Amino acid sequence: MAAFLLSYWARVVLDPRPVFFAINPVGVLVSVASLIPLWLIILSVAGLYTQRIISRRLREYSRLLVASVMGLMAFITYAYFMRVDIFPVRWIALYTLAFSFLFLVLIREVIKTIRGHFLIRDVGMRRAVITGNSANTAVILNDFLYDKGLGYKTVGIVANKSYIPGKLAKLHFASVAKAIATAKPDVIIQTDGQDTSRVYTQAVNAHIDYMFVPNQAMLASKNGELFIIGSLPIVKILTTPLVGAAKFVKRACDLVFGVVALILASPIMLVIAVVIKCGEPHGSVFYKEKRLTRFGKKRYIYKFRSHKLAYNGLTPEKAFAKMGQAELVEEYRNNGDYLKDDPRISKIGHFLRKTSLDELPQLLNVIKGDISLVGPRALQPGELEQYPNKNLILSVKSGLTGLAQVSGRRSISFEERRLLDIYYIQNWSLLLDLQILVRTIGSVLTGWGAK
Repeated sequence: MAAFLLSYWARVVLDPRPVFFAINPVGVLVSVASLIPLWLIILSVAGLYTQRIISRRLREYSRLLVASVMGLMAFITYAYFMRVDIFPVRWIALYTLAFSFLFLVLIREVIKTIRGHFLIRDVGMRRAVITGNSANTAVILNDFLYDKGLGYKTVGIVANKSYIPGKLAKLHFASVAKAIATAKPDVIIQTDGQDTSRVYTQAVNAHIDYMFVPNQAMLASKNGELFIIGSLPIVKILTTPLVGAAKFVKRACDLVFGVVALILASPIMLVIAVVIKCGEPHGSVFYKEKRLTRFGKKRYIYKFRSHKLAYNGLTPEKAFAKMGQAELVEEYRNNGDYLKDDPRISKIGHFLRKTSLDELPQLLNVIKGDISLVGPRALQPGELEQYPNKNLILSVKSGLTGLAQVSGRRSISFEERRLLDIYYIQNWSLLLDLQILVRTIGSVLTGWGAK
């Protein structure tokens, strides 16, 4: 926005040639402000929000120039089709390109300088546990000790004492598990190839990053993300692609599509609420229940009440006992928590569950940020209690819909649904989200897989 204002000022004040266009800086700023999300997306697509670009200034500057050109072209295209006079003369467009690139470079250098001062004071450092019996252990420990600009602080070491500099001997731990529990790290960095699967699993279970120093054969691998930290090449293994700028884009999509969907669904939700209230005037329209989402956090998930008032909020065991049919509990559990003619559910409740309309209030959860439009199913704490990969499933936000829901919902087993959740987490993309949303519409219209 500063670049646009300065461009107009340069053309109107500094340029001696007369002005033959209307000067409307406020109108221009409003138009530019509305395009800021597009500008951010262009910078993200150019890879300018990735960690590895920060230390490579020449590559960063070249990408900033490309992004500035792309941004200017996008603005010109927008102005043409929307008939908004952002660039009344060509010189303002050229000035804007130059100033945009200059300001992007300057602000990033200022931020890096400020960040450097914070890091020197140990503010904002990533807490790292180093594990592995390798000469690289000593190398990386010394890098982190003497170069705080790298942004890492060693808080734990799991290695033979011969690899640990004397100044850091007090940071030695007997195991990775003890180091995680005591030092509360943000990342585990492994310097050897021993038990990598076990160490990686421990990192996933603690919801922290895992990185390792690759051998020569691994340098050519496309698995993970390669960094140069200090004097060593290090590979970061991502639990999911849904990190960094991708999280920002997904959250933006959740907000935009969630608000639009809520507006479109409001008339239907109003009719459903009236029908539920007329059926049982003393009962609540909505039902809320604690479910698990990202990092195991518990959030209240909203639904339209589908249970009869007498059994609302009761566990299946208590509800069936209350109605004098305790024998139904075993059938319910053996059938994957489902009964064909569940006596607890009201008539309108059966219809809502069959059409999945009972889940429309979860659009409020999406807008609040409790869950995403697309993600693994939000499950009750007890459902994941004994599941071995529960921390992997809980590495992203739960979703209103997901790959498992559009692949059969109750028609497939619990284990199959969780495997589909894991596939989604490890292979996330915006295109996959779009495909799932389209398939969700088809599944709801046909009732396929619902019970």
